[in-house]
Amino acid sequence: MSSLIIDLILCGLAYVILIYVMATMTKNSLRKGGSSEDDGDGGIEDLTPPKIDLPPGVQWPSDSPKSRVPESMEV
Repeated sequence: MSSLIIDLILCGLAYVILIYVMATMTKNSLRKGGSSEDDGDGGIEDLTPPKIDLPPGVQWPSDSPKSRVPESMEV
């Protein structure tokens, strides 16, 4: 046998062993962590929207006054 064939067989065998080890490791971690409802990102959950700094004179529609008195037009 040439050395190329032996190298290919050994690499294939190492690949199969590596895949087997990785599959057994992930299977155990999936069993332990499957029942947890934690998404794992940590920190405090804050659902309030951020306060955006607007340029002077610009208002959000929700911040504007509710009743507007129409200005009188001069003729």
